Amino acid sequence: MADRMWRWLLTLFFFLLASAAAQAQPVLVSADMRQAVDLDGAWNWSVDPYRDGLSGFHGGEAAPGHRRYDDIDTTAAMHADPKALYEYDMDRSPVVHLPQSFVTHSPDMRRYNGLVWYQRHFAVHSKPGERAFLRFGAVDYHAYVYVNGNFVGEHLGGFTPFACEVTSLLRDGDNRITVGADSERTAADVPPVVTDWENYGGITRPVSLVITPATYIDDAWVRLTRDGRIAATVKLDGPGAAAREVRVRIPSLGFVLTGRTSADGTWNGVAPAPRGLRRWSPEDPALYDLRVEAGDDVLKDRVGFRTIQVRGQDILLNGRPVFLRGVNIHAEEFGGDPTRDITPAAARALLTEAKQGLHANFVRLAHYPHPETMLRAADELGLLVWSEIPVYWQVDFAQPKTLEIARQMQRESILRDRNRASIILWSVGNETPVSDARNAFLRSLVANARALDDSRLVTAALLSGRKGNVQSIDDPLAGDLDVLSVNTYSGWYSADPLSSIPAIQWREPVAKPLIFSEFGADALAGYHDDPANPHKFSEEFQAEYYRQTLAMASKIPFLRGLSPWILKDFRSPRRQHPIYQQGWNRKGLESETGTRKAAFDVLAEHYRAIEQRH
Repeated sequence: MADRMWRWLLTLFFFLLASAAAQAQPVLVSADMRQAVDLDGAWNWSVDPYRDGLSGFHGGEAAPGHRRYDDIDTTAAMHADPKALYEYDMDRSPVVHLPQSFVTHSPDMRRYNGLVWYQRHFAVHSKPGERAFLRFGAVDYHAYVYVNGNFVGEHLGGFTPFACEVTSLLRDGDNRITVGADSERTAADVPPVVTDWENYGGITRPVSLVITPATYIDDAWVRLTRDGRIAATVKLDGPGAAAREVRVRIPSLGFVLTGRTSADGTWNGVAPAPRGLRRWSPEDPALYDLRVEAGDDVLKDRVGFRTIQVRGQDILLNGRPVFLRGVNIHAEEFGGDPTRDITPAAARALLTEAKQGLHANFVRLAHYPHPETMLRAADELGLLVWSEIPVYWQVDFAQPKTLEIARQMQRESILRDRNRASIILWSVGNETPVSDARNAFLRSLVANARALDDSRLVTAALLSGRKGNVQSIDDPLAGDLDVLSVNTYSGWYSADPLSSIPAIQWREPVAKPLIFSEFGADALAGYHDDPANPHKFSEEFQAEYYRQTLAMASKIPFLRGLSPWILKDFRSPRRQHPIYQQGWNRKGLESETGTRKAAFDVLAEHYRAIEQRH
């Protein structure tokens, strides 16, 4: 008992330490709509497999001849001093255009896992009273950032944004930014080493230099409360953050909400929703231009207003029951040679295929926070979204450092996206084995999600137990969640004949809505077999698997959503069958290049029928 109490106290200490550190980091909400210097494009890069740019071979500080981040033209320095020795030259290293993963920088990098250095020059002419922040959409996995040879900061986690203030480090005119991107993960990281997707290291999302006034709007969250009012939460940062007037405007509705910040620069306000407000939904994805004003700063966004809640075993969107007709998506798996670079056009193409092709109203963006381009597109197209952090499989649940990473990642994800009307579910994990440590870990994340955003639902993709023909959701986390979700693969990862799947019965320990968060079967596009007795990996087997699984799902009275695995085939090094897989997970309803398989039409017809009934 004493040992367990000690471990609990130690974990609490790390919670508080992580929370205090997190609060000091800039949020820069809606950074993609702020005034900024675009730093995407051409960067020099240099591979560093032994990490000698970070430390010497005895473990001390790296020698000048190896430090990629020094603010120096190394070739010019060697010409000026015959005794000088530099074993790198970032200014003359190969060039790539970012964002993209380093796996596509050259054929030699396809299987590389480790540290890569990036560097570029940029010009800036700062004005008095301005602040400057380097903002990264994501760097996978461990980022080290330097400006003009000065260490700025580091960040863990390959899927969430981070920002570093560099106001005092910038020069008028030419500046040099250097970033080390280390993709290697350990058992203590989130996600851990083993996953079922490609490890795309590098600077994989946009980089910008965001310019703000001295006192600026760091965070602003505007939403519709469940009782039908508009609430606003605003956080200012800077010397004039206290006692400053704040205005929230929706010009097209004539809506204005005003208040004054407290001593810590925060303000919360609420007011009745204006007449004429159209609630956002998949059928009518109404968005409004939003302005948040404080002093010299104006923050712009485009937001929708809707409510989401649970009543018994129903999910209510804007007070009405909704059935989630969904599909899973790995967003940055786009094209035949993916590099984790998702453009706005690619995001719209993926989501349009789900909405128009499959008749979907819902997407599960797996298994990590997707880029802002996907969430903006979901808002515009009208797709409900499940967003999750990669607490996945073999997480070290007993490690306080791992929980600290997960909570920070969750915070960065929620604060970035809680203005997106499309998101209705925050997920805290996927297929995690039950243990006391795991239960405490996930319950901490559930509580954290609710503390950061009480307007949405919390879920997790759970495992379930089976005895005979009865499948029971026996996960102890069920009581902590708003919506239960289960991944089921009977008939693919089990020996069940496909014809027996509809007879499987489902039981849940609490009366809550259930989503089948995953189900699926692999098929190689173009491989066909006898429809009467198809083999696995054929399109016919996958199509029949869908028919029988959907028949099972139709018999579950508390099922309120489906998100089969997955829209498109995606890279996974663990999938190595030389004929059917070749490094790809083939559970896509489409091939990696967009060829529809037979199961696509099976699911589309099923969703069309549900859509017509509702």
